Amino acid sequence: MEKKRNELLIIIPAYNEVKTIGKLLDSMEEAGITQWADILVMNDASKDGTGKLVRARGYRVVTHIFNLGYGSGLQLGYKYAARNFYKYVIQMDADGQHDISNITTLYDALKKEDEKGNTPDIVLGSRFVEGATEFKIGFAKKIAIKLFKFLIRLFGHKKVTDPTTGLQGLSRRAFYFYSQFNHFDDRYPDANMILQMQLLGYNIVEVPAVMHVRTEGTSMHSGLKPILYMIRMMYSIIAVWVRIRLFHSDSEGAVYDKVAADSK
Repeated sequence: MEKKRNELLIIIPAYNEVKTIGKLLDSMEEAGITQWADILVMNDASKDGTGKLVRARGYRVVTHIFNLGYGSGLQLGYKYAARNFYKYVIQMDADGQHDISNITTLYDALKKEDEKGNTPDIVLGSRFVEGATEFKIGFAKKIAIKLFKFLIRLFGHKKVTDPTTGLQGLSRRAFYFYSQFNHFDDRYPDANMILQMQLLGYNIVEVPAVMHVRTEGTSMHSGLKPILYMIRMMYSIIAVWVRIRLFHSDSEGAVYDKVAADSK
């Protein structure tokens, strides 16, 4: 008989992370996180035994036959969460850069009401707010972050300090919306999705993140990839603004998904 599901699902996209994901699971078990949160690893056609290791540890794992990319793994995880009636989702990387202490921080923030009694739809783990640990970033990535911050402030009229963070917590309303067709960038979901959710009226907050330097494996933003990524993301951010502000796309879907998500 399958054990009762918790209200929180932790989604971990993974591609060739066999050297790090075992340590991550060890840390979660030692901290007792696996007692009150469920784990779902999205194995993106890894060739190094990542999926086999996770299955051997007894955790849920979804394996892509072909490499579909980071965004596709996340969206499939959102679909799983929506269909299994989870209340909250936290997404984090498998490479060990996201300290497990962030899980409690994001989870608490998702449930915290503001002065109006509203809770966040999305909580971003930021490397650049007071209380975050110092984290070195390459020159190209710094330029990209500054550009994305400027564009989000320009088009969304709200400040976001860390628009490229992969450490995020989502309410059911947010991940239910993301799980629907054409509501999520299945290749490079990043600053473009933050702007999209801002423009659609979702409540986004930031909390300080504890980060570590990657010690194993290869980042998906290594080499010249950050430059190409910056160009693509810049156009994607502009396209999001045009789609929502000029053509009013997705606005009705956001209202519908709020009703549908809240009814579950």
